[in-house]
Amino acid sequence: MFRIVFVLDLYNRNVVHAQGGDRKNYQPVHIKSCICSTSDPVKIIEEIKPKEVYIADLNILQGTSPRNINYETIKQVSSRVTTMLDPGISSVNEALEASSLADTIILGTETASLKTVKEVTSLLPGKVTVSIDKKYGKVLTSDPFMPYDPCEIVHELNALDIQNIIILDMDKVGTSSGVDSQFLSSIVSISHHDVLLGGGIKDFSDIEKLECLGIKGALVATALHNGSIPLHMAWK
Repeated sequence: MFRIVFVLDLYNRNVVHAQGGDRKNYQPVHIKSCICSTSDPVKIIEEIKPKEVYIADLNILQGTSPRNINYETIKQVSSRVTTMLDPGISSVNEALEASSLADTIILGTETASLKTVKEVTSLLPGKVTVSIDKKYGKVLTSDPFMPYDPCEIVHELNALDIQNIIILDMDKVGTSSGVDSQFLSSIVSISHHDVLLGGGIKDFSDIEKLECLGIKGALVATALHNGSIPLHMAWK
């Protein structure tokens, strides 16, 4: 069954509406949402009752606050629903710390080196999902040893005991601009792991298209909040 993973972008313990990767200007999600009247993540989960959620800890990803500012909130969410967490991991110690907060931790190329990805997956086999983060059409990374071609990264990941691969197109986050079928088809054809997509999903027709390509799931926020994708698709 195709997975609709409900996205919670956390900033200062509240959910914000992510759009185009411009994190400084994200607004509280309830302002434009047609499915929730609050930006409190625990209340949102209790109201919507999604099957699984993806949490991005924007305070850490922006480097604006202590690492633990959202930890208690994340624990409350993960005690209620299956949770994937991206807390901007850049080291093995950070990964081990985050592993107690959620069912699955995300290692994103934005913050984690290829060396760290390999070390963490060996210590936490089966508990890690790797996110290939893209911005301006290129892999977002500060690691000189990380391939800039996403397909090369996928080949590296094929040998690792990870849960899934996420293709996260940060330029498309919150834009409802559609999906790149040709690119995604090439990723699916070489990956030994299930591939999920984040960013750009517009409506149910995109979901159908992704299923046909062999994509196993999508990280969705905007299309659920504006009603373009039926909310029941994210329910338990």
